[in-house]
Order: sequence, then structure tokens, then C-alpha cells
Amino acid sequence: MKILFLSDIHGMAPTLAKALEHADQLTPDRIVVLGDVLYHGPRNGVPDRYNPPQAVELLNARKKMILAVRGNCDAEVDQMLLEFPIMADYAEFCTETKRFFFTHGHLWNEHHLPALPAGTILAHGHTHIPVLKTLPDGITIFNPGSISLPKEDFPQSFGFFDGENLTVRRLDDGTVMDI
Repeated sequence: MKILFLSDIHGMAPTLAKALEHADQLTPDRIVVLGDVLYHGPRNGVPDRYNPPQAVELLNARKKMILAVRGNCDAEVDQMLLEFPIMADYAEFCTETKRFFFTHGHLWNEHHLPALPAGTILAHGHTHIPVLKTLPDGITIFNPGSISLPKEDFPQSFGFFDGENLTVRRLDDGTVMDI
């Protein structure tokens, strides 16, 4: 089972289109959207690439592949446009080899962990900063960064699980980042 991870799209259709080009090359079985799908947030201003209607079209075209969770910028009005559920605070998912806990990161994160068994991968966004590390209790923290509004001088990025390994990849060229 291969999974492509997107987080913090914030309604920016051009970067979403680029991420979906990588999906076409990597052929994931699922696309996991870790929240903040359409709205850009009150702190960011309105970016010139902001186009929620086009982002909706791109995502709805792949609705059967998408598993999404609610971000702190997602609202019921967004759900009215999207043809897949986005309002759950978390989702649990198991592949043949791994157990995942998907969330946005504003409720559950490395500093506020849900009760999870060792070996679980807690995948979240929210910070716009890529992370891949295992805590002493055996929980792996995975954040693919943001495809639209990265922070702390990181490039725009997305995540990929190839069935065994998690990686964070640059949006511009798809290469694996060393984080």
C-alpha cells in the first residue's frame, strides 16, 4: 500500500496541481490530506495563488483515493464543496506493515499524544515544518510539511509512504529531503 501525504494546501491550486503530478508518477493507492484544505488562514493574507474553487475541482476528481482529516482552518462550508469527508479530527489506518494515526496536529501532536501503541506513526501537518522522527516510546512523528506555505526556510513539500518507508519530498522536483 502506497500513500501520498498532503498537508496545509490552503486553497492554492497551482501547488496542489504540482503535488498531484507527483502522485501520478508515484501511483499511490491512497492520498491522505492532513487538513487545512481550502482556507488560507487569517495570519497569511490572501496569496496570489489562492484559488479554492480550482483546488476543489482537483481534489474532487480524485475523491475515491482521498482520506482526509479536519484542520484548524477547515469548516463546514468547505465540506459543502468537497465530495469526500474532511470533518473528522483523526483517522486510524493500517497497511500490511504499519499502523497510522492521521490528524492535523492542532489537537494531537508530539507534545499532546493520543493513547497509541508503540510502532504507530502519528502523521500530522499544522506546523508547516517537515518532521520524521521516532520518540523513545516507539511512536513515530511524521509531518510532510506544507505544499503551499512552508515555514522555517523549508521548501514546499509532501510526504510519501512506499509500503515500507516514509519520506518527505520536495514539491519542485520530487526528490527526497534529508530532515
